[in-house]
Amino acid sequence: MHIGQVAARTGLSLRTIRHYDEVGLVRPSARTQGGFRLYTEADAARLMVIRRMKPLGFTLEEMGELLNVTDRLDNSGAADLGAAEREHLLARLSRFEQAARERCEALRTQLSRAEEFAADLRRRAGQLAVDHA
Repeated sequence: MHIGQVAARTGLSLRTIRHYDEVGLVRPSARTQGGFRLYTEADAARLMVIRRMKPLGFTLEEMGELLNVTDRLDNSGAADLGAAEREHLLARLSRFEQAARERCEALRTQLSRAEEFAADLRRRAGQLAVDHA
């Protein structure tokens, strides 16, 4: 897929995808003879992981670490990873899952407070409209 197709599929801007390439998070799997980036389904899936991590406040470094962990777990056969290394990678993955759950809960709390504020403003605006009528 060309970068425009990947952008449409992932909802990321061309600029953002290029940035992730520049910082080494998601490199295109190939380039055309003219130098245009070409992405695979796996590349698009990696971009979706990043897109989902961003609103939770994960840093680019953390995104790269998670991608490294999942790459090693997904791409290494059981024989390639020793039991201790596999356990270490799974523990790191579990820490990311826990952090994601905690950050989701914090966002739910923020959203609840924002909704209460919006409702309060609505009530005040309605009351002021009635008082001045």
